[in-house]
Amino acid sequence: MVTKDSFHSSIAAELIGYISLKQALGRSFQSASIVLFYLDRFLCELGAPPVDLNTETFRLWCQTMESMSSNTRLARMHIVRNFCLYRRRRVPTCVVPDPSQFPKASPRAGPYIFSDIEVAKLLHHSNSIPVLVRSPLRAATTRLAIVLLYTTGIRRGELLRLTKADYNPQEQTLTIHSSKFYKSRILPLPNDVALELEVFLKKHKSVRPRLPDDAPLILNPRCGGQAYSGTQLRKTLHVLFDLAGIKKPEGGLPRIHDFRFSFAVNVLLRWYQSGFDVQAKLPLLAAYMGHVSVLSTYYYMRWIEPLASVASSLFADRYGALIQGGPEGGVP
Repeated sequence: MVTKDSFHSSIAAELIGYISLKQALGRSFQSASIVLFYLDRFLCELGAPPVDLNTETFRLWCQTMESMSSNTRLARMHIVRNFCLYRRRRVPTCVVPDPSQFPKASPRAGPYIFSDIEVAKLLHHSNSIPVLVRSPLRAATTRLAIVLLYTTGIRRGELLRLTKADYNPQEQTLTIHSSKFYKSRILPLPNDVALELEVFLKKHKSVRPRLPDDAPLILNPRCGGQAYSGTQLRKTLHVLFDLAGIKKPEGGLPRIHDFRFSFAVNVLLRWYQSGFDVQAKLPLLAAYMGHVSVLSTYYYMRWIEPLASVASSLFADRYGALIQGGPEGGVP
């Protein structure tokens, strides 16, 4: 983790001040802090006397990222530019990179929306994962991960930070502690999801009865009782995607984050089909997903199937009569 003691360049004090400001405003800012840390280290490696961040050093720093994708380079360059805008308040002559010279963004891959049938296939194949002596709960853990990702829309990091104590069997709720934006929340669970958790916890207790309540729920016994890493979870799910024959239209495999997209789309579909006022209910979805506001939730409201078909059908049912055909059936 990046700390104040991590910065040593000529602009270290300003970097620390900028990061502290962002965190004081309620952001974790860890990803951006790491980018700024690498910038700080790069400036230090240029040697003595201390080198400032100027047009030339910014250009040299950008050259170190040439092997990265254009979207990654663009995001990191904007992080540094935003810092420079902050710095200019105190140093009016400091450089602020010209964004017109930044690489153009490449189109982002669209989300993959899992169907209930596909998730059922994943759960079926999860039961066939080899159980090892050191990992007797591997299959059950993978099954639980799929269930929670698909039915609650929690983030990957939130899933991996869950502990046994985060589930309340009396209330059938799951507590998500201080995740993104320092927001904690309590998620009510459907009965079948709560049952999945309770069955898993019984298996967990029978296999490892001495584990404390604060032990990770998604446990990797090979790592000294730590939680699964994001990399290991991704590898396991990729195996299941192959077994279930699940691929994106362009041939690649879905991302773990696509479960979160699927959750949001499925919630919206249920609301549309039930005749609810979706706009009025969006704050509920935002709160459940741990968003600061509905503006973040809109990111998941893509014009994709099957949501597009349902929305178009509802629009046609409600407003289709307003469109009158011309003499030959066309629109005048």
